[in-house]
Amino acid sequence: MDVINKFYSSAVQTVSQLSGVLPGNNVTREYEVLEQVCTAGVGLMWKVYNGHKKSTKQEVSVFVFEKKVLERWSKDDRETMLETLRRGVQQLTKIRHPHVLTVQHPLEESRDSLAFATEPVFASLANVVGDAVRSDKKLYDVEIRHGLLQLFDGLQFLHNDAKIVHRNISAETIVINKNRSWKLFGFDFCIANQPSTNGTPHWPCREHSTSLHVLAQPSLEYTAPELALNSINTPDSDLFSLGVLIFTIYSGKPLKMFGSDYSGFRRYANELNQRKYPPMNTIPSELTESLKALLHPSASLRPKLHELKQIAYFQDVGVKTLSYLDSLYQWDNLQKSKFYKGLPQIIPTLPHRVNLHSILPYLIKEFVNSPMIPFVLPNVLLIAEMSSQREYCDHILPHLKPIFKLTDPIQILLIFMQKMDLLLKLTPAEEVKQSVLPLLYRSLECDMPQIQELCLGVLPTFSTLIDYNAMKNAVIPRIKKLCLNSNNVSVKVNCLISIGKLLENLDKWLVLDEILPFLQHIQSREPAIVMAIIGIYKIAMTNTKLGITKDVMAHKCIPFLVPLSVENGLTIAQFNTIIALIKEMLGRVEQEQREKLQQLSTIQRDNKPKDASEILANELENNASYGGGSNGNKSDDDMFSGFSVGQPSPTAAPKPIATTLAPVKTKEQLKISHNAANDMASKPDMFSSLMQSNLSGLSINQGTTAAAAASAVPAIAAPPHWHSANPLVMNHQLASPQAASSNNNFSSLDDLDPFGSAASNAANQAAKPNNANGANMYTLQQPTVNYIYPTGYNAVNNSMNSMQQSRPMNLGATPTPTATLMPQTTTDSKNLNTLSQQDILNFLN
Repeated sequence: MDVINKFYSSAVQTVSQLSGVLPGNNVTREYEVLEQVCTAGVGLMWKVYNGHKKSTKQEVSVFVFEKKVLERWSKDDRETMLETLRRGVQQLTKIRHPHVLTVQHPLEESRDSLAFATEPVFASLANVVGDAVRSDKKLYDVEIRHGLLQLFDGLQFLHNDAKIVHRNISAETIVINKNRSWKLFGFDFCIANQPSTNGTPHWPCREHSTSLHVLAQPSLEYTAPELALNSINTPDSDLFSLGVLIFTIYSGKPLKMFGSDYSGFRRYANELNQRKYPPMNTIPSELTESLKALLHPSASLRPKLHELKQIAYFQDVGVKTLSYLDSLYQWDNLQKSKFYKGLPQIIPTLPHRVNLHSILPYLIKEFVNSPMIPFVLPNVLLIAEMSSQREYCDHILPHLKPIFKLTDPIQILLIFMQKMDLLLKLTPAEEVKQSVLPLLYRSLECDMPQIQELCLGVLPTFSTLIDYNAMKNAVIPRIKKLCLNSNNVSVKVNCLISIGKLLENLDKWLVLDEILPFLQHIQSREPAIVMAIIGIYKIAMTNTKLGITKDVMAHKCIPFLVPLSVENGLTIAQFNTIIALIKEMLGRVEQEQREKLQQLSTIQRDNKPKDASEILANELENNASYGGGSNGNKSDDDMFSGFSVGQPSPTAAPKPIATTLAPVKTKEQLKISHNAANDMASKPDMFSSLMQSNLSGLSINQGTTAAAAASAVPAIAAPPHWHSANPLVMNHQLASPQAASSNNNFSSLDDLDPFGSAASNAANQAAKPNNANGANMYTLQQPTVNYIYPTGYNAVNNSMNSMQQSRPMNLGATPTPTATLMPQTTTDSKNLNTLSQQDILNFLN
């Protein structure tokens, strides 16, 4: 929070300063003035601010002189100084040269200030020279050498072409622009040529006046000695000032400080005549002799500017490279192309600041020359590789955006594809979507296979920056189209490899609907293409996010992959890979289908209603698990334990009943045994519940048939009431049979005939008067039962059933299969009686 408050306060302070400096100044109408960056001019009285033009946003620097600085001056000095500043800016506006500061907006004066706008400025030389200068502003040696050469060119133009003597070459009047070019500034005391009558050039001399303010005159520290000694002013005087400037750059201060001491300056001029120079330990050895020559007291013996350019000090490779860039606009495209081809070997040897601010601006200017872009672009990207992301975004990316849209020359796309990893690393994500992605789309659609392969290779590296809709509607369709239409096998393989790398960024249904069907449309069967297809299937099947359903594998994948395994040209390793994939798919289909069928079978079994056979089978299994036997002491869990018949009276005489037994037809027989002690207290089970559900109040007297049965067997006690579970019996009562003797351990259904009559009982007794073995003797009571017969039941059965209702049934007669439950005779002494399952089912149904 403190940082924000500090920034806010500094911004407010800057705005308040500017509002006080430029009220009503016309410069503020066209230019937006920002923060101050440096000072320049005589006494560093010009304050330099960053700014931009409001209409075009063109970057500029605004020079501002505040008149309040002169408040303590005398009126004459104040007016002289203001006039000197006005004249210097007006002279600067007239001169146009690459090494003279360019004025963008002429001088504007208000009540409080002077202001004008120039090209963007980095600093004045006085701001970057000396021990107190920040490290980021200190000059590199190559910058100094190149800057001096630029000053030589500027002075040559002034002396030879403009015929002007500057008279105030100093660290304050040399300005370094944004591109780190050194520019001449401070023409406040310059003198134009006034040719004599014979045509020879002449520059009148203005002697130093002690009555004027020191800042209203040229600085004595940089003034040539001939002005004080001989009152001569020539272009060579500027060369002496240039020598003092070189000494100041390396040592941090001029030869000697004079201030307003003009007499001291004259004494020092006499010392120079004796060739007394200060120590030059800080001066490079290649420059020492030339510097002494520039400081020679005799103007005619000083070296010329064109001679200085040839000394060894300026023969450095970096200096020559920067000098070539200064004159590059004079060369043709062939010369430029040769220079740009060798530039990548020089750029790494130069300081990064030099590359970024001195070389890069010249390269960017060539972007308007389309044939030169393929030669310039590699150098620009090389500088970008050595830059930070902020430097890249501020100085390089804005100039690359228009180049991203170009497709001619085709080499531009090739270079971008080769350096795509660098672009993705430095370019912000939003700019990648807006500028880099369209570049990739155009690369996929070009006709150059090399560019296509490079594009396909780098595309997966930034797939995370591509949103789903762009991936689905733009990237994937272009790759598919390229793979199907290209005749280059390498391009096809790279398309498939690119798709394989993109799979993890796609969803399952896009893969199933778009990718897998597309693979089957590829007609080429080269081994490389086949293996690339296999790779996509392998990734799609094994990736946990994707996965291929068993239906797709069974219907589409396996039928497509099997023919691929027999393609000609496959090696044994490739064949094994394909077969392994097919086996893996088959195994997965088998596993998933088996699990599905097992689940369906379980659900169907749980939801299916059980019939009587399943119920009996379950009961048999339960009985077997309890280890039940066939003796009279059978467990209470017996299937028929809930079904019991009353014991006969102990006083009743046993009477044999003749019964016609049907032969046993089923293989599996059910043995039912009941203990007499448990007849009346048996545990209810499934069968007994089914039988007891039909029990209701059974009457002892059931008509004439029941009376006849009672007269035939008078000793039988009143039977309990029970209903038949047969669905054909509707709400009619059946009498439970009773035993004729109390000592009869009756516990079976062997001789139970629920449809027997008194007459049949009598016939059976007549036929079997005695039971030699003491067999069970009992009688049956004939009920009156009305049956509901299904459709198609024959008339004979109907008539026989009708007869059963009107008269007692003869037990000796052969009963109908549907009306009589055929018991099985047994000789078991423990009354183990056996019924077949089929007989019981017939009875139940």
